[in-house]
Amino acid sequence: MNIFKKLWCRTFQLGFRIAQPILPYREPKILDAIEEIPEALLKENINSVLLVTDGFLRKSGATAPLEKILMDSGIHLAVYDKTQPNPTVYNVEEAKSLFIKENCKCLIALGGGSAMDCAKAVGACIARPKKNLNQLQGVLRVLKKIPTLIAIPTTAGTGSEVTLAAVITDPDTHHKYPVNDFVLIPSYAVLDPKLTFTLPPHLTSTTGMDALTHAVEAYIGNSTNKKTRWNALEATRLIFANIEKAYKDGTDYEARKNMLHAAYLAGEAFSISYVGYVHAVAHPLGGQYNIPHGLANSVLLPIVLEEYGGVIYKKLHKLAVAAGVASDSDSDEAAAKAFIQAIRDMNARMNIPSTLEGIQEEDIPVMAEHADKEGNPLYPVPVLMDAKKLEKFYYKVMSK
Repeated sequence: MNIFKKLWCRTFQLGFRIAQPILPYREPKILDAIEEIPEALLKENINSVLLVTDGFLRKSGATAPLEKILMDSGIHLAVYDKTQPNPTVYNVEEAKSLFIKENCKCLIALGGGSAMDCAKAVGACIARPKKNLNQLQGVLRVLKKIPTLIAIPTTAGTGSEVTLAAVITDPDTHHKYPVNDFVLIPSYAVLDPKLTFTLPPHLTSTTGMDALTHAVEAYIGNSTNKKTRWNALEATRLIFANIEKAYKDGTDYEARKNMLHAAYLAGEAFSISYVGYVHAVAHPLGGQYNIPHGLANSVLLPIVLEEYGGVIYKKLHKLAVAAGVASDSDSDEAAAKAFIQAIRDMNARMNIPSTLEGIQEEDIPVMAEHADKEGNPLYPVPVLMDAKKLEKFYYKVMSK
């Protein structure tokens, strides 16, 4: 990366860091069960809602209890259940049309990050009806209050129930882009471990590693504060202590509860301190090949951490101690390498591959350009890299 681009990136990031104390960060109100939702809606005089979810969850009956609770409470319910794993601009347009047609006043997202991202994007489009999603991508492009949003995670990974970000895919261009704005932070987050009991093992593992990626990238970046550092360390501790328990026994209530809490903490951490090149490189893989985001992050995380090198050893030492894979007396380098290896070992024990299928060499330059555009200048990464350097990560995760 040339010196002028580096200077621009660091100046931009410094501006956001200085502004942190005055930016309108907020936390959603936490509900412990879906049974609490009607009362929350009643307090806001809301009697018509759009539920955003996906076809699998609806067919499996996962949405049925919530639908019954709402209808028994006399709340008009419309359901959009076509959300794709990487939600598209078409999903957003369809859901927005249904929201308007049914005269809804509130959005409820039930599912993983995809359902919540779709609902956030719908809210953004409702708030800014004269702009399309492409015009809203980036940072602080919405700026107007969206309808009340209730986020109900059925995975413990994305942390989208507390974040200001939504990621949407344009299937025509294969471009996956983020929309970031404080107005997208949900009004309510429902953290009910029972809703995650049916999450399959492979999704438990990859979404959990997504949460770990949020915590790690938030911690090693240059825009942390005391709270986000604590959140990231605690999330890391909880994930290392519980992810494999939840993977092996999906009905382990304590493990599921702790993973939900970890995902929430990690989501809050990266909302303020941002992520890094793991996410910037992973998003184009979802846009181009529909590779699940958590899987891409799981595979990329140890590779990107190694590439950063010694500049992050001291911070990785702290994370390694929190994870229980190193002690304070270890050297920074030894602890950092132990932490990276522990991630690889955990991936292997949960049958997460070390490479990704389907990557085509001819697509790499374009994906690297998208990663560069997403990451620079926004993400306060430990080491700056341009598109050419980011290409190496795609080669490293290619299935040989």
